Amino acid sequence: MKAKTKGEKLRSGKVKLSRTKPQIVLKDGQPNAVILDINEYQEMLERLEDKEDIKMLQKMRQKPLKFRKLDEFLAEHAPDV
Repeated sequence: MKAKTKGEKLRSGKVKLSRTKPQIVLKDGQPNAVILDINEYQEMLERLEDKEDIKMLQKMRQKPLKFRKLDEFLAEHAPDV
């Protein structure tokens, strides 16, 4: 039986990744970019998306609810149906 490579173990979820500290890239002695662990980056994107969703939900809740019949909704949003 062939031993699994590290990549195969990562894809199967059998290897636990440790977090690495962000690496700061300098240009002319000044911070210019940051290198992040891909999982940390994806989590940051998810948190940002969640924050945007909450902001949109709060804005929607400020307006009064408006109910209408399903047929009216479908006629407006799917006129070909």
